[in-house]
Amino acid sequence: MPDTKLTIWGRANSVNVQKVLWCLTELGLAYERIDAGMQYGKTREAEYLPMNPNARIPTLVEGDFMLWESNSIMRYLCLAHGRGTPIYPEAPKQRASVDRWLDWTLSTVQPVDRPVFWGIVRTAPAERDMIQVQRDADAAAEVWAIADRLLATRRFVEGEQFTLADIAIGSYARRWLGVEGISRPAQPHLTRWFAELGKRPGFAQFVAPPMS
Repeated sequence: MPDTKLTIWGRANSVNVQKVLWCLTELGLAYERIDAGMQYGKTREAEYLPMNPNARIPTLVEGDFMLWESNSIMRYLCLAHGRGTPIYPEAPKQRASVDRWLDWTLSTVQPVDRPVFWGIVRTAPAERDMIQVQRDADAAAEVWAIADRLLATRRFVEGEQFTLADIAIGSYARRWLGVEGISRPAQPHLTRWFAELGKRPGFAQFVAPPMS
C-alpha cells in the first residue's frame, strides 16, 4: 500500500503553518507535524530542499507528493480529502470569491502585517522602534478597515458560510488584534467576527495560543 500519511513540516508559531493546521482540523484529518524553521533549522538541509526549494515553511508531504505555499496546501487538502466541504465551495463563482481572499492575504495583508508583528513580537523590547511600528500599524489599520466594512454586512468573509477565506484572514487577524503597545482604531465588525472564529476548535488550538 502507498504511504498516504499527511506530514506537515513547520513550526507551530508560524502563521502560515497555523492556517494549514486549522484547515486540517476543520476537515478532521490526521497528520504528523515536524518542527522546522527558525530555531529548529532543517529548511536548508539536504533532506528538506528537494521538498521545498524556497527553504521556507510549511511543506506538505503525502507519499511521494510534496507541496509548499500554505494557501495551495489548504486548497489541496479540501480537494483531495474534503471534496464537497463547504469551506471550499464547488461552484466556480463561490470558489473564485474565496480564492480572491486567499490571494488578498498574500498581496495586501501580509505586507502590512509583517512589520508590526516583527517589530513587537520578534524584536526585543530594548530594540523596538515604536515610532516606526506605530506608523506601520497605521498603514495596517487601513487594510483591516476593508475587512471591517465588509463584515458589517455579513457573518463571515464570504457570507453566512465559514470558508478558507476566514481561516486565511483570521490567522492574520489574530496578530493584528493581539499585538500590544500600538494604537488601533475601533473596528467592531472585525472584532465581532474574530470572536466568532475563537469558538472554532482549530483556531483555539493553533491560532489563539500566545504569539512568539
